[in-house]
Amino acid sequence: MTGKRPAPDSDAIWRVIAAQRTSLADLLDDLSDDQWRRPSLCAGWTVRDVAAHLTLQQLGLRDLIATMAHWRGSMDRTIQDAARRRAAELSTARITAELRATAGSRRHTLGVTYLETLTDILIHAQDIAIPLGLRHEMPPDAAAVAADRVLSMRWPPPLPSARKVAGFRLTATDISWATGAGPEVRGPMSALLLVCAGRLAALPRLSGDGAGDLAGRLSASASA
Repeated sequence: MTGKRPAPDSDAIWRVIAAQRTSLADLLDDLSDDQWRRPSLCAGWTVRDVAAHLTLQQLGLRDLIATMAHWRGSMDRTIQDAARRRAAELSTARITAELRATAGSRRHTLGVTYLETLTDILIHAQDIAIPLGLRHEMPPDAAAVAADRVLSMRWPPPLPSARKVAGFRLTATDISWATGAGPEVRGPMSALLLVCAGRLAALPRLSGDGAGDLAGRLSASASA
């Protein structure tokens, strides 16, 4: 699939979000105390921090003002601080319960859209599952919608990793989806989304003439 794509079906996207929240809560139910403390794929974030962050996806104006009161010099550090404070306030059982309770809700944080909500749950579920050696299914069609959003967004500001994939032709091997121009990088749609979001753990799942160069570019950026 190339060129202009049809607008996503918001009802279908919300159903995916609900299913992902429920299945991730089920996964979290079975984690040991040690697993909750393990590093996630997000640098500096534990599994517990990421799970707590996912309970903060329906913030209104008052909530955002309270978050900004804890400004840490950048939006990324401020969001991480909010997640850590949330993780410290709630038990793991409460974090899981709150995530599960949002499954049927279609609210999203002020200033973003349901597409960012989709992207967050798809990527962060893998941030938790992959380093624990656990499997959490990512629907490839939903991953394609999220990848389109990651690569096209202007607000919130684009991810640095999204700029790094410029100059490559990304091609999914499990659905009809492709974007960009240049040396080809092939892989499952879930892996392409994760790479667009800067998750180096997905690099071994990629192939193609451009895979080595893309891995080098992303790895150099991560270590800088």
